[in-house]
Amino acid sequence: MSPSENAPLQSLDEWEDDVQTRYPEPEKPFTPHKDKAEFRDYENTTRPTVREFYRINHKFQTYDFVKQKKQEYGGLNHKQMSIWEAMEFLNTLVDDSDPDTSLSQIQHLLQTSEAIRADGHPRWLVLAGLVHDLGKILCLYGEPQWAVVGDTFPVGCKFSDKIVFPQFFANNPDAQHSVYSSENGTYAPGCGLDKIEMSWGHDEYMHMVAKDYLPEPALYMIRYHSFYAAHREGEYQHLMTYHDHELFKWVKAFNPYDLYSKSPTPPDVDALRPYYEDLIAEFLPAQVAW
Repeated sequence: MSPSENAPLQSLDEWEDDVQTRYPEPEKPFTPHKDKAEFRDYENTTRPTVREFYRINHKFQTYDFVKQKKQEYGGLNHKQMSIWEAMEFLNTLVDDSDPDTSLSQIQHLLQTSEAIRADGHPRWLVLAGLVHDLGKILCLYGEPQWAVVGDTFPVGCKFSDKIVFPQFFANNPDAQHSVYSSENGTYAPGCGLDKIEMSWGHDEYMHMVAKDYLPEPALYMIRYHSFYAAHREGEYQHLMTYHDHELFKWVKAFNPYDLYSKSPTPPDVDALRPYYEDLIAEFLPAQVAW
């Protein structure tokens, strides 16, 4: 794979900026289903780098690839470090090419968690906001951008046409597979999202890291915050259970903080660190397996 295929985006933030373009902050309650004209307009005006990112992502995110990555990272044997050390590690990911912000990676994380804290939410939810993007350290392990960020979606069953740029799945070998291209694929209807393999990226990795420590609603927020085809477009209902739908209420509540909490005013990292180190210690061990 060429270097341009590994890193088609100018920065990881370019994907998040694009998501905000698709789902702008609403002035009234959100209506999930765009009409076809609106969706075509979005696709016609998308930055070429983002379009290329999704072309590559949709080609290579296969069922077998996901299983391979889960085996590679599932042992959590890449590093031992605290959550704050992981934040500092992620902070070494410098996007000099990103013209839109001078904020560090830690400041981005703190903006989300501080917005949640300011609204009086439980401490576990504040912590989920702090750590939800820490899986992006995959980039520092050498993973390509398309295996770190991007909208997530189930693999092993038919790709929804509500996933961004669905036409690019034509180049994914699973789209020609007799089982993986069927409506339910390898899954039973109503089996529940815990039985579903999701495309590989920072969401899935951080869920692996946190699954033994955080409350279930926090884990849903971490694992599914990029699953826009479900929590914004209403797809994949046939695979979900009542329990999934109840916990998706938390995913939907978290989404505005994830998308709309960015501000040019940087949080004071040194002033906030004691609060967050205390919060982290309430839920997680001093050293975490990554």
